[in-house]
Amino acid sequence: MNGEEFSNIFKKSLIITGAVCFAIALVYLPNDAFSWSFLLILVFSVIVAPRMSIEIPGSRFAISFSDAAVFLALLYYGGAAAIVVAAVESLSTCLYLRSKGFPFNRLMIPTNTAISVVSIASTFLIWVTINQVPFVRPEADSTQHLFVTLGYLAILQFVASSFLVAAIQSLSEGSNIWTTWKRDCFSSSLTQVVGAGLAGIIYKLIFFGDLITGIIAFLTLSIAYLSYRQSIGKVRNAISLTEAAEREKAFFERASRVEAEKSAEELAKSLKKEEEANALLRKSEKDLRHSILHDALTGLPNRKRFGEKVGDMIEQYKQDPSATFAIMFLDIRKFKNINDLLGHTIGDKVLNIAAKRFVRMLNSTDVVARIGGDEFAVIIKNISTAGKAQKVARRIFDSIAQPFSLSGNNVEITINIGIAACDTDYDTPEEMLRDADIAMHYAKEKEIGVAVYTKELGYRFLERVRLENDLRCAIDRGELSMNYQPLINIQDGSLLGFEALLRWNHSEHGLIPPNKFIPIAEDSRLIVPITVWILRETTNQLARWQKISAAHRDLIVSVNISGKHLSNDNLIYDVENALVVSKIEPSTLKLEITESSAMENAEHTITMLNRLKHLGVQISIDDFGTGYSSLSYLHRLPFDTLKIDRSFVYSVGENGEGAEILQTIIMLSKNLKRKVIAEGIETPSQLSLLQNLGCDYGQGYLLARPMSKDNAEKSLYERKSWLPVKVTNGYTAPMRSPVEDTLPVF
Repeated sequence: MNGEEFSNIFKKSLIITGAVCFAIALVYLPNDAFSWSFLLILVFSVIVAPRMSIEIPGSRFAISFSDAAVFLALLYYGGAAAIVVAAVESLSTCLYLRSKGFPFNRLMIPTNTAISVVSIASTFLIWVTINQVPFVRPEADSTQHLFVTLGYLAILQFVASSFLVAAIQSLSEGSNIWTTWKRDCFSSSLTQVVGAGLAGIIYKLIFFGDLITGIIAFLTLSIAYLSYRQSIGKVRNAISLTEAAEREKAFFERASRVEAEKSAEELAKSLKKEEEANALLRKSEKDLRHSILHDALTGLPNRKRFGEKVGDMIEQYKQDPSATFAIMFLDIRKFKNINDLLGHTIGDKVLNIAAKRFVRMLNSTDVVARIGGDEFAVIIKNISTAGKAQKVARRIFDSIAQPFSLSGNNVEITINIGIAACDTDYDTPEEMLRDADIAMHYAKEKEIGVAVYTKELGYRFLERVRLENDLRCAIDRGELSMNYQPLINIQDGSLLGFEALLRWNHSEHGLIPPNKFIPIAEDSRLIVPITVWILRETTNQLARWQKISAAHRDLIVSVNISGKHLSNDNLIYDVENALVVSKIEPSTLKLEITESSAMENAEHTITMLNRLKHLGVQISIDDFGTGYSSLSYLHRLPFDTLKIDRSFVYSVGENGEGAEILQTIIMLSKNLKRKVIAEGIETPSQLSLLQNLGCDYGQGYLLARPMSKDNAEKSLYERKSWLPVKVTNGYTAPMRSPVEDTLPVF
């Protein structure tokens, strides 16, 4: 604790002691104190005494007559009465001074009152003890007895009160109590001396004088008091005149020095300006370096500064293997949605909040940097294994997700984190940051939040990069083609149309599974030009098929639309252009939108789908049941069919177990007056259940596998039923042309 805290403790203890003394005094107050004379003493203490203080010019003290009432009460009524008068007088004086503008802190008034009470109580107790010593007891009721008594009381009162004041002051300042007493408290003894003398005169007049003597003494004291105040006033005026003369003299002396100092001042100004210019230059250089190495928005180190620090750590680790560290690459998920929906101002505030949270979650020795956009990087020092770094990353991942309110918007941040641990194979910070970035993208792809870089991940990344580069040229090289899976009316076995499925026959690696190259196309945004090619290819193919016969004039083709393309306004133009070129009826083109992408930005999706419906095309909600769409949005979406996700069809057992979800989805679709398509039909029991539940259309291996355009066209000439034929041992697929494509459906 510091001196001020010790001082406050002492003050509070003193206040409690004073309160106890005051309470005891009230209990032992003599009966004769309840009189007009005692009341007169109290009135004097409350009203007159605080206003009669005479300030001593040139000092910090004033002569007060308040102690006269205290000593008079002590002589006349005893110690208990004196304590009561001391408490009342001190409290009244403090309140009077506060009304005149004197500042008091929280404990000053009760502390001053307590000092008066405790010092009087101590004075009385010590005097009672001293009074038992024979050689200090003069003849009772004599003038000598009176003045000896008052002298002792004045000395004891002075010692007690000044000691308490000096103790409080020395505790607060941390100074020596004796030094503090000599400096601040010794000269206050004049108050006790004046009070004791005045009390003795009054006491003598009351007990040994007559009325005339009392009046004469009162007039004499009043004249002396008024004369002294007048003299004090004259002294003050004289002091004021002297001070004014001194000030005038100082003014002229100062004026005479001005001219002499003017040249030096001008020189000093010139030197100061030069120094300021140099300081500004140094500050500009410092600010420039800071701006070069730090992010302007968050104040964190930028990519360049982060690279420098990682480079230093790599060199240090090579020299000292115990100087372990790891770096983390952090990416805020779907930050673009925050900018698009709430604006870039809110987006900048979110980045600032994220930056502060990252810094707060890590040790002071760790480094957090913003390396661009919604991407951050972290250096974790003294981390021995990648597993421990993963624990730190998982803690950050869990903590950063705490939602917060920003400009009336509830915002929640989620991130992907990739980790690269120190290794002697690393020579540059770019290599280490690249591997952390690879791990981050793996965590993003697998939706696991946190991932640690391994060499296997590196191989996969290189393969992905090569595939992405090859996919950019796949259309020009003629490596992309379309397969078509029939969409069947499962109630009567007729053909509704085909779902177009993209295939990639790589010139070097052969057939690339869709689940391998479609995510690459999505992430690289190649899906948009590929979808434009698919629209043109499938609509032209459908136009040729519809001309085979009148029965196929209403044949439809269903094309999957990526969420990336759905967010692009050019989709409207791309669809319209495909319709114009192929000249098919818009109603025979169906666009499939996954439920999850539709719900990603529901309001924008509603707007886009309404514009597409205005062109006349059909809309299907794909993979329904996996995106947890709000029914309020579902009711507003302008779709024609719901496609039940294959996971719900697959989960149905042979005895129909698990059919409740299928029944619910089909009933929901019927209530919305929409058609239902079930995908992934592979067993007769699944087909039978869907037929009984009233499902309209279906697709799956039981009905037909995806086929090339030639085999699809050949099936159109056969005009057969697509439902399986029942035989003795169960069901078999209907007779149809061989299909060479046995790839799984994606």
